[in-house]
Amino acid sequence: MTSDQARAARSRHGRWNAQTWFNVVLLAMAVLLAVSAVFGASVLRTAAQASDRLIDQITVGRLQAERMQTSLLNQETGLRGFAITGKEEFLQPYEDGLSAQRAAAAQVRTVAPGEKALGRLESVERLSERWRSEYAEPMIEAVRRSGPSAVSQLRAEESKAAFDAVRRALDDQNAAWSAARDRARAELERTRTTRDTTFFIILAGFLLMIVTVAVLLRVAVFRPLARLGEASRRVTGGDFSHHVDTGGPADLAALSSDMEAMRLRIVTELEEARGSRQQIAAQAEELKRSNAELEQFAYVASHDLQEPLRKIASFCQMLQQRYADQLDERANTYIDFAVDGAKRMQVLINELLTFSRVGRVRQEPAPAGLNEMIGHALANLAAAVEESDAEIEVGDLPVVVGDRTQLVMLWQNLIGNSLKFRTPGRRPHIRIEAERGDGEWRISLTDNGIGIPAHFADKIFVIFQRLHHRDAYEGTGIGLALCRKIVEQHQGRIWLDTEYTEGARFVLTLPVADVPDAPDVSDGEAGAERTDVPAPSSGGTPASPGETAEPSAGVAADGKAARAEAGDSHDPGNAEGTRAESG
Repeated sequence: MTSDQARAARSRHGRWNAQTWFNVVLLAMAVLLAVSAVFGASVLRTAAQASDRLIDQITVGRLQAERMQTSLLNQETGLRGFAITGKEEFLQPYEDGLSAQRAAAAQVRTVAPGEKALGRLESVERLSERWRSEYAEPMIEAVRRSGPSAVSQLRAEESKAAFDAVRRALDDQNAAWSAARDRARAELERTRTTRDTTFFIILAGFLLMIVTVAVLLRVAVFRPLARLGEASRRVTGGDFSHHVDTGGPADLAALSSDMEAMRLRIVTELEEARGSRQQIAAQAEELKRSNAELEQFAYVASHDLQEPLRKIASFCQMLQQRYADQLDERANTYIDFAVDGAKRMQVLINELLTFSRVGRVRQEPAPAGLNEMIGHALANLAAAVEESDAEIEVGDLPVVVGDRTQLVMLWQNLIGNSLKFRTPGRRPHIRIEAERGDGEWRISLTDNGIGIPAHFADKIFVIFQRLHHRDAYEGTGIGLALCRKIVEQHQGRIWLDTEYTEGARFVLTLPVADVPDAPDVSDGEAGAERTDVPAPSSGGTPASPGETAEPSAGVAADGKAARAEAGDSHDPGNAEGTRAESG
């Protein structure tokens, strides 16, 4: 559509664009809404005031007036019983009624301060006070002093006449409250009628406005929009040869022109996009192949490097043994350095093989009780547990679905990490517990070791990130990275609880599995009944802290060690307070 065509379209539909139409409509509706809101609020306020007066003032006042009447009757009954029998217990209704009367009178004055019926309340109080002071109290005093015979028949009749006056005042008060209630009901009914009429008028006005707006918008906006939408659907449906040219308000005509230009650009860009998709698909396939080759290379390279390292270590040791009498102390030291370096390289290669194996070689997922997996891990760490005299507390943990070998490796690394980084001079205490969350198990391992500063909470899970010099703690810096990889392979998360400062606390999540034998550990920490797991005396090759433990049957598919090294993943600080880099 050319600029001349756009101007012609605008001239056919006037100067107003769709925005102007909407603004006019919204302004009219806003004015109607404001007027309706003012009248509606006024009517609602009047109705609410009438309702509040009836419910909160008159109804409550009437109930309290009836309560006052009951309390006065109780006073009269108690006095009569006491005058006849002379027994003090008959005065209890009198005393209770007096307290209830005063409370009811105070409540009436509080809830209905402006009601005319309050004048009747004052009359009741005046007459009841006269009856008590002139008859009730003297009669009580006389009976207490001389017994029931002290009350004469004449005195009793005078008391009855005085209380009858109180009864009449009470009846007048009740009648006054009933009249006030009837007036309030009539007022409430009038306000409700006014409210309903007002809202009916407002509703009719809104309906009329809606009909008017609908007609105007249909003619001025929606019909041109429908034509524009039809043209757009044809283009989006694949008919890129369809020319977009619709009438309507000025801005719709401009939009039509813009859509026509967009159609032309789409035609051009579609051709370019087809070529780009093919190129991206080829690159993705190449990247996938490259990653697979890189992973395989890491595995093969790590595996093939072990034999040369074993030869280096073996021949260095043979050289030292056969020519020991010909070597001086410095030569022996150099040989020891070479052997130690070769052995540490072998440890690192084994760790790399283990790390590479996770995600590449996986067993078929199967139900795995975490208590059983921890038992296997503790068997592999038997020597370290016994050497450190660790106390390990394991709660009632759930059954999950996953790779049993990897789960044993996970717990062996986490527990070995806590055993290695224990506080000198303190018996290690490790607690493992679980609680059920929203579709996942939240499992924590807490120790009383040297702890980890919070600002290293992310760094400890990065491969090869050592936070200590190897002279302070042995290791390769792979353990916790391996733990994170295992947990993520099981659709979980693992992190360091930085709020815990009495040691270290690792928290991990695993999905809840539909396993019949899974324990119910919901709503609270698992292991309300704790089981101390003793250090096993046998089962698996023991491993010292930070070294590889040879797993028992089923721990690793190829018999390789599942490391107890936790990646040296604790933090610099002083020698006693943190897991620190020394030097």
